[in-house]
Amino acid sequence: MPERRRRILGFIQEFYSENGIPPTVRDIQQACEISSTSVVDYNLRQLEEAGYLNRRREVARGIELLDREGEPVSSAPRIQIVGSIAAGQPLPVFSSEGAAASEEFDTVEVSPDLPRRHGKLFALTVHGTSMIDALIDDGDVVVIKPEQEAANGDMVVAWLREEEEATLKKFYREGDRVRLQPANRTMSPIYCQAENVEVRGKVVTVLRKFS
Repeated sequence: MPERRRRILGFIQEFYSENGIPPTVRDIQQACEISSTSVVDYNLRQLEEAGYLNRRREVARGIELLDREGEPVSSAPRIQIVGSIAAGQPLPVFSSEGAAASEEFDTVEVSPDLPRRHGKLFALTVHGTSMIDALIDDGDVVVIKPEQEAANGDMVVAWLREEEEATLKKFYREGDRVRLQPANRTMSPIYCQAENVEVRGKVVTVLRKFS
């Protein structure tokens, strides 16, 4: 594939991922520093003939990316599911930094507005039912914004330093200790010294498992 065409395809893929919609021909022209929209149009026709995309020329954003089987590629951005988090008693199952760069992660689609509003995000699979009254069940996926600070009532990923364990709870600072409160009336809160609790992130949304 010619370099210009490769750049155009790469820009379309990146634009899709970041914005959840395809670019216009003029977006492509400006981003790829192409002299005219007719040159963009020619290269898009070549990409269409090669099976990389479909075009609806009657609309401004009528570019549709195709996978290797010729099926439309979802425009929704994807984030990595980097591990599991305990919604119950703390479990040593979560590390936000320890994975090797080459490690493969599952990914999950999210609404395009989430990365725009919150920036970098990651996801965790929930184990346990301590947050069931907050409509977070075993097997659901929580989307997390990395944060080191939390206000009372925030739902957080809390890392217990001494125990090297993580848990998903609501955060409350009470003097020199922290209360990690479940959203399950049958379960008791976890109390820790404040210096033993490290906030790793805050929940921005929940992707529910459907059986």
